[in-house]
Amino acid sequence: MTDDSERSSVAEHAEQSGQVSLEEEFRASNVQEVLDKLDRELVGLKPVKTRIREIAALLLVDRLRAKHNLVTGAPTLHMSFTGNPGTGKTTVAFRMAEILHRLGYVRKGHLVSVTRDDLVGQYIGHTAPKTKEVIKRAMGGVLFIDEAYYLYRPENERDYGQETIEILLQVMEENREDLVVILAGYQERMSTFFKSNPGIRSRIAHHIEFPDYTAQELLAIANLMLAEQNYRFDEAAEKAFSGYLERRMKQEHFANARSVRNGLDRARLRHANRLFAKGGEPTSEELMTIEADDILASRVFDDE
Repeated sequence: MTDDSERSSVAEHAEQSGQVSLEEEFRASNVQEVLDKLDRELVGLKPVKTRIREIAALLLVDRLRAKHNLVTGAPTLHMSFTGNPGTGKTTVAFRMAEILHRLGYVRKGHLVSVTRDDLVGQYIGHTAPKTKEVIKRAMGGVLFIDEAYYLYRPENERDYGQETIEILLQVMEENREDLVVILAGYQERMSTFFKSNPGIRSRIAHHIEFPDYTAQELLAIANLMLAEQNYRFDEAAEKAFSGYLERRMKQEHFANARSVRNGLDRARLRHANRLFAKGGEPTSEELMTIEADDILASRVFDDE
């Protein structure tokens, strides 16, 4: 029997017996498309991407187990994303929602992103309706709560955040099949939050840490951001921006990719002013090219 006929026979037998291979199930889910999108959108973050693939594999196997009547109940998929600002937590949450939807774990696959102000009221009787309305919007998808530790303020006895936490605890336990909650924020503050709220921690199945980007990764991110807007560095400007990054990373309030975007926005302003001052009819090349002077005019270089 040839290899082709053997494969055909195996496939026919699998179809007759109701068996489905992991490869077939993976292809049918189109999850690879989401993983590829994540790779294109985010530079680096290898540990994060590895964990997302691991979760996707777990859910894929669980889906196949269900077809073999090996179901043990809906898995707990609530997550914690910890890391500094600008490390891609919201982007990964969006893609996670897509993966969960394609694998049939949430009905809609949308993401509702909120902070404390969207959940906690300012007077008695205000918090519960506010929180429940947000949860209602998130049902069938993912609820992403950024800086989740602000929900808990033990120093203020009149704070209403605890009411939101109690509602979340109930929903995370009772609506696992229709809602995934992702809590996000700085690692140290999230750790303190979980210690103060063990009920929340016990409902979190996946803790994912987002590392800071290296200078080299940030430069790659800058080039991607520029390309998306039909800009580019010339050789001297790229070297200047590398120097900008080295200095900016040492300053306060550095926010990884967010700070890169802000730095590029200011460089584009200087680029526009330089062309305006020059006058005439700039070429396409000039309209696209960020030069070293557009970078070196930043206040980051003032101490030199």
